[in-house]
Amino acid sequence: MPTFDLALPPQPHSAWRPARARTPIHRLAAVRRVVSRWIERVRQRDALAALDDRQLRDIGITRAEAAREWEKPFWR
Repeated sequence: MPTFDLALPPQPHSAWRPARARTPIHRLAAVRRVVSRWIERVRQRDALAALDDRQLRDIGITRAEAAREWEKPFWR
């Protein structure tokens, strides 16, 4: 059975833009966003690795789940 999300209004146009419309400034900004995201992931995973068992229990994950997360490469 199909479902419909009524909480969001329909978009009148696509957000897609052709690649040729991007200037070097736009590309540089996109690279900066990606690198910032990578740095934030590393920071969050380091914080997760520093938690003890009690703190991990408080957030509802096991040591094994935390280890799986902090062992991921920064781009994933």
